[in-house]
Amino acid sequence: MLRLPTFDLQEPKSLYGALALLDEHGKNAMIVAGGTDLLPNMKHKLFEPEVLVSLARVEELTGITATDDGGFDIGAMTTLADVAASELVQQRAPAVAQACSLIAGPQLRTMGTLGGNILLDTRCQWYNQTYFWREALGFCLKKDGTACHVVEGGQKCVAAASNDSAPALMSVNASLVFERLNERREVPVDSIWLADGIVNKDVKPGEILTRIHVPAQPGEHRGAYGKLRDRGSIDFPLFGCSVRLAVDDANVITDAEVCAVALVARPIRLKNVAEALRGVAIGSPEFEVAVQVVADAAYKQCRPMDNVPGDKDYRREMVPVYVRRTLLAAVNGDGPVHHV
Repeated sequence: MLRLPTFDLQEPKSLYGALALLDEHGKNAMIVAGGTDLLPNMKHKLFEPEVLVSLARVEELTGITATDDGGFDIGAMTTLADVAASELVQQRAPAVAQACSLIAGPQLRTMGTLGGNILLDTRCQWYNQTYFWREALGFCLKKDGTACHVVEGGQKCVAAASNDSAPALMSVNASLVFERLNERREVPVDSIWLADGIVNKDVKPGEILTRIHVPAQPGEHRGAYGKLRDRGSIDFPLFGCSVRLAVDDANVITDAEVCAVALVARPIRLKNVAEALRGVAIGSPEFEVAVQVVADAAYKQCRPMDNVPGDKDYRREMVPVYVRRTLLAAVNGDGPVHHV
């Protein structure tokens, strides 16, 4: 049986109390939200904090509310299940609701939070293992070792961003609000990702992600999320993609985005998607051609590695399949794409 290391649990009832605890304990403290990822990682001795600051009792960090700009705010401690079930999110940002509905399984979505998924640690099949397993291998670049087992001779960790919510939030141009003692900042979600599998997020010491803002979407908004995985639930993505389309009254696409995850250390925004789809009428012969152009572009830009379970060649061949299916799901309002 894997056991948790010894730690001191602090349960503040206010955001200020949580920020003060992080400031007091510095590097020795970590935040725990739902705990669905952090606690297993602690059992694997990937993290051994002396203090855990729980946000479970900080009520101001939960809830979903409409905003005056036509968008909405989500408190970072709102559970994935609540985000997935929210009619407001389903109507205004369907890809976000769909992505949250496909994370893990029902029990974990009830505990796990949107903020926790956004800040999920990168994952790798050589890293997310027990201490005994990793020790036998000689450890790796990300933890305790000097060798990368994905890229021979590699000097940079390529553990993959595996958070389904990230590309969905990127596709709707969401922003994140971080707070620490006497400081608050709101940044575009794209700006926090780094191309470093060890630390892939630009988050300052002592900061807490408090809120996610999704602005109003232009035109008639359509969106969908697609997830490739081995099983129908529980699994992290082998590939994930989110689609956003803006459509005018004549059913012509005026803007488009496709964002992807589970490839490298940060989620990516595919290039040349809007150029291929903009000005194309849905259902026209040109639409089918444009969809194929986007699928082909995704195949060229998305190159899976042996950093997560699953054959990398199979995963790459499935990239254009899932991008195409997710585009069509967005057009038709068919819901999430998660064939296995």
